[in-house]
Amino acid sequence: MKHGLIAATCVAVLSSAGSAYAGTSDAQSWINSEFQPSTLSKSEQMSEMEWFIKASKPYQGLEINVLSESIPTHTYESKTLTKAFEEITGIKVNHQILGEGEVVQAVQTQMQTNRNLYDGYINDSDLIGTHSRLQMAVNLSDFMVGEGKDVTSPTLDLDDFMGLSFTTGPDGKIYQLPDQQFVNLYWFRKDWFDRSDLQNQFKDIYGYDLGVPVNWSAYEDIAEFFSVHVKEIDGQTIYGHMDYGKRAPDLGWRMTDAWLSMAGAGSKGTPNGRPIDEWGIRMEEDSCNPVGASVTRGGATNGPAAVYSIRKWDEWLRKYAPPGAADYDFYQSLPALSQGNVAQQIFWYSAFTADMVASKESGNNTVDDNGTPLWRMAPSPAGPYWEEGQKLGYQDVGSWTFFKSTPLERRKAAWLYAQFVTSKTVSLKKTHVGLTPFRDSDIRHESFTERAPKLGGLVEFYRSPDRVRWSPTGVNVPDYPKLAQLWWQNIGDVNSGTFTPQEAMDRLAAEMDLTMSRMQRADEANGTYGGCGPRLNDEIDASEWLGKGGAKLKLSNEKPQGITINYDVLVERWNQ
Repeated sequence: MKHGLIAATCVAVLSSAGSAYAGTSDAQSWINSEFQPSTLSKSEQMSEMEWFIKASKPYQGLEINVLSESIPTHTYESKTLTKAFEEITGIKVNHQILGEGEVVQAVQTQMQTNRNLYDGYINDSDLIGTHSRLQMAVNLSDFMVGEGKDVTSPTLDLDDFMGLSFTTGPDGKIYQLPDQQFVNLYWFRKDWFDRSDLQNQFKDIYGYDLGVPVNWSAYEDIAEFFSVHVKEIDGQTIYGHMDYGKRAPDLGWRMTDAWLSMAGAGSKGTPNGRPIDEWGIRMEEDSCNPVGASVTRGGATNGPAAVYSIRKWDEWLRKYAPPGAADYDFYQSLPALSQGNVAQQIFWYSAFTADMVASKESGNNTVDDNGTPLWRMAPSPAGPYWEEGQKLGYQDVGSWTFFKSTPLERRKAAWLYAQFVTSKTVSLKKTHVGLTPFRDSDIRHESFTERAPKLGGLVEFYRSPDRVRWSPTGVNVPDYPKLAQLWWQNIGDVNSGTFTPQEAMDRLAAEMDLTMSRMQRADEANGTYGGCGPRLNDEIDASEWLGKGGAKLKLSNEKPQGITINYDVLVERWNQ
């Protein structure tokens, strides 16, 4: 019996040693083949992977489930990095990919039911206000030094993550770990803008230079110019603007992402305006309690700047976009630019840079024969209500989120996977694949210096001081899933012609306040939002707020002189 026990123990030890050795050899193989380039040396990569092998031993053989939206970065994680992680650690990961709306729905369902649907989520940092209030998401700051200390990598290097401020709650704690980051920027056909005949024609008509629009007046002039005056290039009908308008959830995201902030609806302040954010929700500087969205409660959702932005979205879509664009959703609109018949888009998501640098042979008509983009990206123009010091546009930070409803063992294994796919060993290669940079060290690596000319301004932007002026939805939004769904339903009624922009925004603001009043009652009765739920202001006449610390007064002239800047001059400013 004793000899049997000794023999069994020896087998177990040898098996364990064999497993560890296999992980080490597999790690070396992945480092030599897939995980290049890297900001780390191969020996540093191996050292990092050895930590993962050791930390993962208690969870070998475990199978976990995680969820993210459908972009090239997450496809790479799902198809390639899960395989590497399993071979190196022995933990199997089912990394499912769904549409953004379905991801938000799954997150909401897990929060509502307290059932463990997934062991980890990559969801937008837009939910930071929700996660920091509902007390259902794991506080990562405390987790990393508490019950998750044994599975937190010593080489995580939080200071290297871009966008970490966006995943930090009002309490100063981190609730989400950035996994990818993309920004909405102005997109334009530089090859057309550089043509001397078009430059001369534009200046003759509008009295100033054709270039990157600094304000919405210039954007509108350029849209009109290409749609009405140029009309055709190289035998192809062309258009001065691109957008989408289908009554679907992604229409709401488009509005909350950037339209209102670009127009200037919020207050000064970054990453988000205070007291009024880009949704028009008011929350005082020293408070965690939203007080209202309507102008009559001190908000700006139905204020002049917000209404103006919706009016321009609808007008430009009808007048200057390709036929059928008003019926497109987000995913239908993306391939439209690659057809090569659109001159500009006021904001375009850089997450799809990988698709827009595809070869000409693949059907992309916006690159030359050498694969160099004919287009460039630049900062989006600002509307007439925008003031220096305000947030200018949107930056998405897809971030790992874990819930207390997930059993600790599974949560720890998922946390290991999250750190693996964001580790310096793999992050630079992942960034080259998906072009959604999230580590400062990666975007500054020499490999991106070499690749920059083929990426249309992405590298220049992310190395510039401008990148901090673009940010996600902030902490003023108390419950993103509940409030976000109200936007597309009301904005969609503008596109259909059912309501005017003013009527639609009045309804939206009222519905947001009604929803927040229910949150307030739940928080006051049960502490649902940790005491940081809404505390709505009483309604008073709008005149008491307009131009007096609330929404901005309507401008007598909403179309000032157009202003443009030469793209090369802009890039020079970034590089200084």
